[in-house]
Amino acid sequence: MSTPEPTPSNPLSSSPPEAGETFRRLLRAARRPLERFFHLEAASGLLLLASAAIALAWASSPWSGSYAWLWHTPLGIQVGGLAFERTLEWVVNDGLMVIFFFVVGLEIRREIHDGELSEWRRAALPAAAALGGMVVPAGAYLVFAGAPESRAGWGVPMATDIAFAVAILTLLGKRVPAAVRVLLLALAIIDDLGAIFVIALFYSSGIALWGLLLAGAGLAAVWVMQRLGVRAKLAYVPPALVAWAGIYGAGVHPTIAGVIIGLMTPVAGGPHDVDPAGQASSPAQSLIESLHPWVAFVIMPIFALANAGVVLEAVSLDATSWRVATAVVGALVLGKPLGVLLACWLALQTGVARLPRGVTLRHLVVLGSVAGVGFTMSLFIAQLAFADVRLLTAAKLGVLVASAVAAAIALVLGRLLLTTSNDASSAATADEAERSTLR
Repeated sequence: MSTPEPTPSNPLSSSPPEAGETFRRLLRAARRPLERFFHLEAASGLLLLASAAIALAWASSPWSGSYAWLWHTPLGIQVGGLAFERTLEWVVNDGLMVIFFFVVGLEIRREIHDGELSEWRRAALPAAAALGGMVVPAGAYLVFAGAPESRAGWGVPMATDIAFAVAILTLLGKRVPAAVRVLLLALAIIDDLGAIFVIALFYSSGIALWGLLLAGAGLAAVWVMQRLGVRAKLAYVPPALVAWAGIYGAGVHPTIAGVIIGLMTPVAGGPHDVDPAGQASSPAQSLIESLHPWVAFVIMPIFALANAGVVLEAVSLDATSWRVATAVVGALVLGKPLGVLLACWLALQTGVARLPRGVTLRHLVVLGSVAGVGFTMSLFIAQLAFADVRLLTAAKLGVLVASAVAAAIALVLGRLLLTTSNDASSAATADEAERSTLR
């Protein structure tokens, strides 16, 4: 039997069969974490939607008192004369969400090491899109908000909810190429990082030096244990708790501890770090695979259940509250896609970035619309921005309305603008012409 000639469609044909099989096995291993991530996020988005709907229905039902009672139930510990007591809502937002932010830190670390953020040319477009998608919505919010007392929520529309966004793209099916989903992931990770900086710098109280020293001691202990090669994951919990307590005591939001420790986690595995299938697995990748299902299917739905409960019948917006709600809606629904598209256009026109293969202007339009879904991080920042219950309720209502409207717009635009893979060949010429105008 003759050996096939190497062709662009068959790049492995000039290699020995075992070399081709090895390459294919490595390629499948490299793609598996990303495919698993998108599968989990899509399912998580649907569960988040159900949790938000339950919270809304419960908070507006005749049993709304039980909803408020549940999340304001005091929990705490007491050791001798020392007592620490907080509400269940605080435990969710400042405790459980630390794990969410820890996984975010791990994902940022992984993407910077060997993912979409590892090379400038690959990271330039999502970085530009994320920057535009943060700056323009924040500015739009300030324009819409007007009054000084309502301006504190400028950080609310800055981040994209990756779970909801991936779920929306999943509903569009074969109309969305893999490159668009990867671009969305990189965009969401970068604007999550931006939102983390905003939380640390603008939504934290006065800094207490003793807290920073305690946090530094905890982080130093983590670093020393890593240098000593400690591989037992549970051994890192005590110093991580010290870092969390120190950052909380310093006046910085304690979820930042999760991000910092996630960024510190090694992304290069040792000879004994393998997954159950026998593939090499770094500590960061191993932790992502272990914790991501818990974050996607437990922590985020609980967070949505605790924070999406707006009593619709009792909502009475005064002038200031109305400005907060409309500013959030306008910033997410209009400012977010406008910022993403303008930043992408500038990056492409200046040659800083280039479009991934298979991605056109129409895909960017849908991507910008999807980016307006800011559910989880937006609700989280709203909790930090507004101590006034009226303004917090208005911000939550704005986030829920904006996320629903942005999702609907993205689905409609996706159906109208994007073709399925079966129609891709007939649209190839138009797509290439469109890409040329952007370059």
